[in-house]
Formats: sequence, C-alpha cells, structure tokens
Amino acid sequence: MGVSSERRKVVRVRAGGPAGQVRSARSDTLAVEEPLMVRLVRGGGPVRSPSSAGPAGEPLTLTMRTPGHDFDLVAGWLVGEGAVAAASDIVGMKACTDEENTIDVALRRGVRPPRPRAFATTSACGVCGSDTVVDVAGALRWPVAGDPVTVGADTVAALPGLLREHQRAFDRTGGLHAAGLFTADGVPLSVREDVGRHNAVDKVVGAALRDGRLPAAGTVLQVSGRASFELVQKAVRAGIPVLSAISAPSTLAVDLAEECGLTLLGFVRGESMNVYTRADRLR
Repeated sequence: MGVSSERRKVVRVRAGGPAGQVRSARSDTLAVEEPLMVRLVRGGGPVRSPSSAGPAGEPLTLTMRTPGHDFDLVAGWLVGEGAVAAASDIVGMKACTDEENTIDVALRRGVRPPRPRAFATTSACGVCGSDTVVDVAGALRWPVAGDPVTVGADTVAALPGLLREHQRAFDRTGGLHAAGLFTADGVPLSVREDVGRHNAVDKVVGAALRDGRLPAAGTVLQVSGRASFELVQKAVRAGIPVLSAISAPSTLAVDLAEECGLTLLGFVRGESMNVYTRADRLR
C-alpha cells in the first residue's frame, strides 16, 4: 500500500559568505505521510478477498502513517486498545482495492472490538490519555511487574545505535521515528519505522503478535524519541517489561510505569541514561 518515501524538488539556500546568498535547485527525499482507515467486518467470518463484493466494514479509526507494514500496524493497534491477545483473535485482514489506504479486519467471534474513534489520529501522537493510570494498570492481560528479566547497562546503552542501524527509511529521509523490540541481550527481534512514534510501536507489537511472541516477556522496547503515556501503555499491554527512550519521559508516563512495574529509561545516550522506575532490573 504505497511507498515510504518520495522525491520532491526543493531550492537549496546557502546564506552568508563573500558572494552573499547562493541558491541551487535539487531534489530531496521526504517521508510519506498518508491516512489509513481501519474498518471492522462483523460476523466473525473470514474477510472477503479484495475482488469480492460485499458491504464495507464499520470505521474503527483513521490514523496518519507512513505506508509499509500496515497489517502489523493494525494488529499492534488492536493490542494497544486491549482488543486482541493472540494472532488467532484476528480472523483476517485485507487491503481494500475499492478504497485506497483502507484495511478491513475481522475478529474472532467473542472478541470485543475497540470502541470506534470519531476523529483522525495524527502522526504526532496517538489517542493520548484515552485511559487513566488506574484503568490501564487494572486491566492488563499480562502484568509486567513480576517479570524477572534483568538487562545490562552496557546492553541498554548500545540499543539506540542498534536501532539506528536498521533505520533504512530514515537514511533516505531523516524524517521518521523508529521502534525496535530486542532481547535482554540486545538481539533485535523486529524494527519498524513510521512518521508517528506510536505507529512505529504498533508495528513492532503487531509483528510480535503475528509471530506468536506475545506476551513479549523478557524483552526491551527501544524508541527513537521521547516516552509518552501512550507508549508506556502500548508496552505494558504487550507484556513488555522494559522501555528505553532516547529522549525524556512525561510525568504521566512515569506514573503509569511505576504503577505497572515497568522499567522506564530515558535520555539513553552514549554511556549514560536515567532510570525512572524499577532500577532493580538494570545490571
């Protein structure tokens, strides 16, 4: 469903110097941002093939994302919404040919779908603050507080660099976030990129769901930006016990991590880092 980057014409301006301003025409590679509509097909049966006729699904959410790994994105979003816990909970997904940038998803009978979103989710943030700290902590399928994993400080310090090595689209555009799921020894399990931080995490979680790796016990989620409430929420709902961010967390993110027993690290740069919660997991 589309490409992750496109070439556009720009004017390059170099200011100052003896000759004054210098302009030149060139091409630049930009990250693609497009909407994705997710629709629910009722009935618990398989999703029709793209060529089959049938009623359209019911809109669930509209998000702005970078095309690529869209099925992972939808699966991860459903995990983050608390709707699914296993790949078998999703009967099928298909990219619609009659509606561009639209995916229809069918859930197993008995699986309660998430409440529809009546607005577009931007790429800047997801559904921030949709649940309170108490709501999230009290409804976890896989509590992470008891996860016995420990991680070496040297391993955590190396994760941003390992994540960067897998950011192929960022190399072309310089405009994408990334998230990666790693073992406690720093082995990458999956890395995804997107113009939205929350989408990158959803893609990683969705890949884990579809590969049968949820709950993601004993793993570390590394993100390229800051740690928000929503990213902590997505991590704990996937059973991930450690979240590491290159930038700062928010107060609500720390509150949620503390309540759920998640190890939250921020400002992971070079050999230093801040540990905001559950420092006992850091060797």
